[in-house]
Amino acid sequence: MIEVTKLNGVKILINPHLLEVVEETPDTVLTLTTGRKIIVKESRQDIKNLVKLYRKDILAE
Repeated sequence: MIEVTKLNGVKILINPHLLEVVEETPDTVLTLTTGRKIIVKESRQDIKNLVKLYRKDILAE
């Protein structure tokens, strides 16, 4: 799971395997494979880095 911050400041965990699209419009909008959209404070690049770190951790176990 990766931790992201919604615009209201609430931190949530998201399963990165459910991420389908990450776009900046200018807010960062995460679209999940379920169709749900979540607006977060992190940038597109931050999300990319979080997913990469998550995958590295999975492979290291």
